[in-house]
Amino acid sequence: MRKLAILGMPMDLGQLRRGVDMGPSAIRYAEIFEKLKHLFDEIEDLGDIPVGRPEVKIDHESKLRNLDLIAEKSLILAEKVDKTIQSGAFPLILGGDHSLSIGTLAGIGKHYKNLGVIWYDAHGDLNTTETSPSGNIHGMPLAVSLGFGHELLTKLGGYSPKIKPENVVIIGARDLDDGEKMLIKKLGIKVFTMHEIDRLGMAKVMDETITYLKGRTDGIHLSLDLDGLDPSDAPGVGTPVTGGITYRESNLAMEMLAETNLITSAEFVEVNPILDEKNKTAIAAVALMNSLFGDRLL
Repeated sequence: MRKLAILGMPMDLGQLRRGVDMGPSAIRYAEIFEKLKHLFDEIEDLGDIPVGRPEVKIDHESKLRNLDLIAEKSLILAEKVDKTIQSGAFPLILGGDHSLSIGTLAGIGKHYKNLGVIWYDAHGDLNTTETSPSGNIHGMPLAVSLGFGHELLTKLGGYSPKIKPENVVIIGARDLDDGEKMLIKKLGIKVFTMHEIDRLGMAKVMDETITYLKGRTDGIHLSLDLDGLDPSDAPGVGTPVTGGITYRESNLAMEMLAETNLITSAEFVEVNPILDEKNKTAIAAVALMNSLFGDRLL
């Protein structure tokens, strides 16, 4: 029996631009249930984790924004995701800014010895307290999950790290800070920048990604930031970067992942309807989910 559990994380605490907290609602409005219902035996909407509208607080020592509250809400998300996996359902998390991945991976990681992660994103999200130019935690979740960053975040759920660097593939990178570049080289993380996507083609990139992860992982989590797509296809994101992956390339990538049956959890993040054009980004997100879960034209 194929079961899907949808969980919204309307969190905008990891960055400064408001509106991304409405991402889960925008995705639901884009008919996620109608598009996916024929692909599953059962779909359950677990609702949204309440985040509220707290004032921005900057941690005195680390200079990180909303550190305590992000840790608190991430732990709630981790526990919900943990229970979802225990129930036998596929967890699909709707965001919300990318800091929510801290909670997602904390909940998933304990179920796998070698969890693979595909980080589909214009950014590396590999900053730490020391390297972050902004103090925004949405630029840190991958580093945190690898065990680098503030202890309140890295040790969330009682263990660290959640994933291993050799089990991570970043796809679509085109905006990396100096500290992130250094960490990528230090850890040997596999990265397909837009240069590789342009040069090799998306089909080759996905073939190499699948081959690389298939033999070394016992589950693969997809973390898809909509700013991985070009802003012409996904304008409703907080940190758009021109020259991104096209909508067609992204659909191909999701279709190829669907064919493998290797994806065991997923999250679609950084949908900001305030910055969008007629809900275009949320509609694109739902279309990509549709492809990821195996829908075909024929």
